[in-house]
Amino acid sequence: MNDDIEILDPELDDGPDHRGVIAAALIMAAVGWIGLWILVASTLPTSLPRWTFFVLLYVATTGTVLPFVRFLNMRFVRDDGVSPAGGVLLRQSIWIGLFVVACAWLQMPRVLNPVIAFFLAFSLVLIEFFLRIRERSGDSE
Repeated sequence: MNDDIEILDPELDDGPDHRGVIAAALIMAAVGWIGLWILVASTLPTSLPRWTFFVLLYVATTGTVLPFVRFLNMRFVRDDGVSPAGGVLLRQSIWIGLFVVACAWLQMPRVLNPVIAFFLAFSLVLIEFFLRIRERSGDSE
């Protein structure tokens, strides 16, 4: 046998297992989108349904983007080949969900514009960047 050949077997991967996170994402997305559909189809936009809308939108968006966040993290993994933990994937998905909900909330009084959306997204990306730097410095110690 030639030892120079790399075997690309997912069972031999030493990285974290993301099956539980993906299962939770599918449940979150299903509950969120079905809940939003029921809410929008059957209630008037009073105070309680409006807050329920934001909660369900948050859960639905976070659950929907989590598999895409995992794909991007696995695709652009660092040079050392260690993929991020499930908590990092969930946190990054939560940032995206927070961005969507904040944009929806700002759109209600019609104050959302591209500049506000850009700076909101930029601030969340910057926070995540600093958190990842902090995690990486903690890994090396």
